[in-house]
Amino acid sequence: MSTDPRSSERSTERPPLRPSPRLSRRFYARPSTVVARELLGRVFVRSERGGARLAARIVETEAYEQTDPASHSFRGVTARNAVMFGPAGHLYVYFTYGMHFCINVVTDREGWGSAVLLRAAEPLEGVSTMRRRRGTADPRLLCSGPARFTQALGIDRRFDGVDLVESATLWIERGVPVPEARVQIGPRVGIRSGVEQPWRFSVAGDAFVSRGRPLAAPRARRSGASGRLRG
Repeated sequence: MSTDPRSSERSTERPPLRPSPRLSRRFYARPSTVVARELLGRVFVRSERGGARLAARIVETEAYEQTDPASHSFRGVTARNAVMFGPAGHLYVYFTYGMHFCINVVTDREGWGSAVLLRAAEPLEGVSTMRRRRGTADPRLLCSGPARFTQALGIDRRFDGVDLVESATLWIERGVPVPEARVQIGPRVGIRSGVEQPWRFSVAGDAFVSRGRPLAAPRARRSGASGRLRG
């Protein structure tokens, strides 16, 4: 796949790809830190009414574990995060900042809250639909960032709990795994807890990786003020 955004823009209306086998339950039933790295290069697919197919190649992910203070599962099961504690290979969709949806793939064993956030992808099929939903023709702005990704594919809380292994609507295909030499690893972005963990995985040099940057760790207020942390 080209990492030249100009080349990508010329090729967005490419012919449909030949579908590859979807990922198995066994693939997902491993620690999120393993699955997050191995999801790079895989193809996320949505089949819409009438058989229209939207597809995007995953180029950036983040891992979240139950022991991780940045994870929704850190404080246990709630109505919102229940899917994270279910079987591997299901989709966990949440609403954030009162305006965006984010999609995560549940990993590891049942009863353990572990998931991978899909942060960015390269549009491959159904690009005209993605452009309409996103309101932009720039291919780099269609799926580059978790909120853009879900908007481009038309995913919201209705898809929370979808089984990616069995669903006829959403699934992830094998695609072409990314070689180790092209995998970039670093701290996650948009969080203030667990920032020390190098659990963000992306394809090095890829034009479709999001531009998110790690946030500074929270600092305690000075004496005389409340003991609560900022952020």
